[in-house]
Amino acid sequence: MLRLGFILHLFIGSTLSGSAMIAALVMGFDTLQPILISAVAGFIAAFPVSYYVTKALYND
Repeated sequence: MLRLGFILHLFIGSTLSGSAMIAALVMGFDTLQPILISAVAGFIAAFPVSYYVTKALYND
């Protein structure tokens, strides 16, 4: 389960980080600090999402 969770986190984390970065750029935050903060926030938010996706895959 742990290996699948890490693999899913790679994909989910990059998707959420990219989406958060695009949202920051659309809102007009085009300097380095807001873009990095949004990328890290997306990466951290991917941990619970990948956990629940992995759990759902194993329970199904």
